[in-house]
Amino acid sequence: MHAPPLADHIDIAIVGGGPVGALLAARLARTGHRALLLEARTGVEADPRALALSHASREALESLGLWDDAALQATAIEQVHVSQAGSLGRVRLCASELGLPALGYVVGYAALAGTAQQRLQARGCAVALGCRVEAIRRLTRFAELRLTTPTGPHTLTCRLVVLADGGGLVEQLDDVARQVKPYAQHAVLATLTPNTSHHGIAHERFADDGPLALLPRGRDFNLVWTQTPEAAEARLALSDQDFLAEIGARLGGRVAGFSAVGPRASFALALKTLDRVVARRVALIGNAAQTLHPVAGQGLNLGLRDAATLADVLCAVGPAHLGEPETLARYARLRRKDAGLVTAFTDSLITLFDSPAPWLKHGRSLGLLALDQIAPLRRGFAARMVYGAR
Repeated sequence: MHAPPLADHIDIAIVGGGPVGALLAARLARTGHRALLLEARTGVEADPRALALSHASREALESLGLWDDAALQATAIEQVHVSQAGSLGRVRLCASELGLPALGYVVGYAALAGTAQQRLQARGCAVALGCRVEAIRRLTRFAELRLTTPTGPHTLTCRLVVLADGGGLVEQLDDVARQVKPYAQHAVLATLTPNTSHHGIAHERFADDGPLALLPRGRDFNLVWTQTPEAAEARLALSDQDFLAEIGARLGGRVAGFSAVGPRASFALALKTLDRVVARRVALIGNAAQTLHPVAGQGLNLGLRDAATLADVLCAVGPAHLGEPETLARYARLRRKDAGLVTAFTDSLITLFDSPAPWLKHGRSLGLLALDQIAPLRRGFAARMVYGAR
């Protein structure tokens, strides 16, 4: 564990040691900014989640030395098939159409977070593990953080606090309001072993009782299946054979069956957004700024773009301007389009594909067919998934 003596003052305190916070810390360290990454946990815990990182996200992490092929064992997504059960509409997105080796890569969250932390420590970046921020007090020219550390309480001042995680800390900001939209849905997670090779193809299937995604990882698929809370509980209680039969029935033959399923888990889904992503002496990025539905796999990619944009803004100003209103306003302005469009798109997918009305189903089918047949539209959509709204 990298635990340097904590200073009493730092220019930038980054709260949250996941990939988003790590990317920001690496960018700031490269330009000589005095930044400290604070992580409440002393290590990366086991986590069953698989992440779909866009090719642009991989490039951003790789450019900062936070990517390790051997450690991450990433699986390339060369194509994405999007389809709707009970209709002819479907679209196929291909990396080759964008001149890319892959549209994205599937990695485990724990592996990615652990690799990023290790790489930061190896480069001598200031990382404090086991340090939990208990409270934020904002003054005229500085912010004050009250910490619980492995050696006892500590108080730290800084010009700017960046929340990349931190959960309840957002509730301490009296000039930011959080909106929560419960979806009354749970995501069912499992690892499925297909009977034949997946060939680097990911599937997004909009079934009548909820969308399901299959992400290629190694020789397996990682399943993310959206269900009502009651249905999710019932799915978890099924035998392996019955569970696989339920999945197969919703895929319409797009995958040639499965030979095994691993342990299953589920968690509740909700859209969490803020009325603004900056406050006095505070900037919010990643999950602290927005938590999205996993459909389309855009959450982490959006958070990494938050971090990259904030780094651009901070690296362009001197220490005296860190945390100043005009600096934070520029970050908020630059992120408004991308974050707004991606959040609205993800949320609208859930609403659009939730209704079983026949007329709406036919409309969705026509939309998918048009997207598949009109090459410029298809390429533009795929580019938006890789690079965000620019």
